[in-house]
Amino acid sequence: MAEGPESTRKVDESEFLEMSGQDPAQARVLRGSLEELASGRGGDALKEMAQEVLSGRASLRDAVDVSAYSDQLVAQAAPMAEKWAALSDAEREALAAEGERSMAEAQARIDEARRTPQGDGGKKTRHDGRGWSLY
Repeated sequence: MAEGPESTRKVDESEFLEMSGQDPAQARVLRGSLEELASGRGGDALKEMAQEVLSGRASLRDAVDVSAYSDQLVAQAAPMAEKWAALSDAEREALAAEGERSMAEAQARIDEARRTPQGDGGKKTRHDGRGWSLY
């Protein structure tokens, strides 16, 4: 799957918008999860998969079609599925509400970053007739 060192572009959240239903907060969470896997949390196969995806050498959709990667994903997910099944309805609802709050906070951070001009540390700009300046 690896193409070699010449393919070293880094992907951002926009690469994951299709898989996240065009939700920027979910795309950011997906990228964060891949970064955790790329650090080695989840084993060597998932580390390699995440590195391939984050480097742009493979799409996430293509990577999960590789049996070595998908087998490891299933193996890692099985204990979590068992824990979920053992939870009461109230515990599941509480976790779902916590997840919704977390996604809302992520979206709020994205919205705030969009409102803050890049590169000026959040300072305001104005035009004084001669040019733009920070204040």
